[in-house]
Amino acid sequence: MKLSRLIPFFDDTVSSWALEARLLHWLTLIWLFVGLAVLFSASYPVADVKHGDGLYFFKRQLITVFLGLILFKIIVNLPFRKIIAVSHWLLMLFLVLIFLTLVPGLGTRGVYGTSRWLSIGGFPIQPSEFIKPFLVLQSARVFGLWERLSWGIRIAWLVVFGFVLLGILAQPNLSTTALCGMTIWLIALAAGLPYKYLGGSAAGGVLLALLSVTINKYQRLRITSFINPWDDPRNTDYQLIQSLLAIGSGNTWGSGFGLSQQKLSWLPIQDSDFIFAVFAEEFGFIGSVALLVTIAVFATLGFIVALKAKNTIYRLSAIGITILLTGQSFINIGVASGVLPTTGLPLPFFSYGGSSIIATLVATSLLIRVARESNEAEVVPLRKQPVKTRREKRFLHRNKF
Repeated sequence: MKLSRLIPFFDDTVSSWALEARLLHWLTLIWLFVGLAVLFSASYPVADVKHGDGLYFFKRQLITVFLGLILFKIIVNLPFRKIIAVSHWLLMLFLVLIFLTLVPGLGTRGVYGTSRWLSIGGFPIQPSEFIKPFLVLQSARVFGLWERLSWGIRIAWLVVFGFVLLGILAQPNLSTTALCGMTIWLIALAAGLPYKYLGGSAAGGVLLALLSVTINKYQRLRITSFINPWDDPRNTDYQLIQSLLAIGSGNTWGSGFGLSQQKLSWLPIQDSDFIFAVFAEEFGFIGSVALLVTIAVFATLGFIVALKAKNTIYRLSAIGITILLTGQSFINIGVASGVLPTTGLPLPFFSYGGSSIIATLVATSLLIRVARESNEAEVVPLRKQPVKTRREKRFLHRNKF
């Protein structure tokens, strides 16, 4: 691979990609760089106060964006069958890391006693973010081959998926658990699994969520704050109220880039979970609608890719990735605008967080790769040996459990 291909704007092969792949590629880069600009604005005041350097968070985000773009360019040029072939190993790796976050002394403690991070070389990583794209791939692989699998293998993988959800829930991280659970469930629905299995798993998921809310007080407070955000404006409702004030202050055209007032020590977590409020204040109703349209266009392209995919596993992977990214985006925006209870889900490409930005770039690159393979003809050299047939046999062999 040429080194120039690792730089998004200098990859001369993009023009030869399928239309959906090209559109997703440029839409991803636009989304990413707009998000970086918004993060610069949202994080500068708090970084200046906490670290004496207004660019502290922005510079760290740039490092992870650089790493994420390298992975992005490698994956979009890597055959999808090779990625699928190692997805289960990567899933297991991050599952182990998730449980390591629960070990005292290894996991980094956050607010409300959460333990979601591991510190490696001074940089915190969040395994629950990294596992998302590979959870989608393995779910697509299992449910895409469901009719060909024995019940022993089916149950084994369902148990693994259950451990992933339980491990994330134990951190505790209900929002990420719910997002991953719903994504797996929708992939199974798209694969055509019997409704009796889908209904039973949905009921179990609801009961698990109720149990988590019962055990964790801060999760109950978030729900009561959502129901009545004005009964305790100085305590539990403060964050949501400040977010609503920021969004309302944007009016039609916004206050202008960098001119948000709520980010000046009024709005908590303005550089991550509630970064949309800063965006809405600075770019107004017009900017907010433009962002929603961008996400909707991304979702439409993702589902078009899924419809064009000829391989079941590829189709389910495209569906899962599209649901994961756009679902998380709409949930984050819904939380910031008071439509949904407060959660800890970041806004893709906007929120500060190295693990989130790398995982999101990996997920989008997987979707683009599916778009490329679903629409681009493969040039097969004329040889005596059936090269394409052998490749297909290897792919089928690797997808056996």
